[in-house]
Amino acid sequence: GLHITPFSIPHDAIDPVGFTIECESGNKLGVVTDIGSVTSLVKERLKGSNILLLEYNHDEEILQYSHYPWDLKQRIKGRLGHLSNTQGSELLDELCHGGLKHVILGHLSQVNNKPEVAFQSASKVLKRNGAQSEIGISVAPRKTIGEVVQI
Repeated sequence: GLHITPFSIPHDAIDPVGFTIECESGNKLGVVTDIGSVTSLVKERLKGSNILLLEYNHDEEILQYSHYPWDLKQRIKGRLGHLSNTQGSELLDELCHGGLKHVILGHLSQVNNKPEVAFQSASKVLKRNGAQSEIGISVAPRKTIGEVVQI
């Protein structure tokens, strides 16, 4: 069976949650998207995950120069908005451990991010941790089913 554990995350919505899903085998999937900032609860719940689906919503520079109005840019960057590539990578850096096998980069903005930019950000973290050959990275597609990841 599966054990699904929701936990609160900061976002400007009513009762937003992230999830961990654990199998009887002990494998664990951690999921956080639509999250504005990383709390100690988020880190605690995601710790020990074998697969992570993390928000990599925007690149700070692309957002800065986008056509979005100033107030929307501030909402996106705010602690109740969305994680940037840098913030997603900082979280990945904290969760990078021997049991982590794959990270999926999710909820990328179509306007304020590029898959290759997000991928490069996560790749740097894995390289810095000496884990680039042990941990896979994929970018979740916006409108289609992503690749199947096995652990």
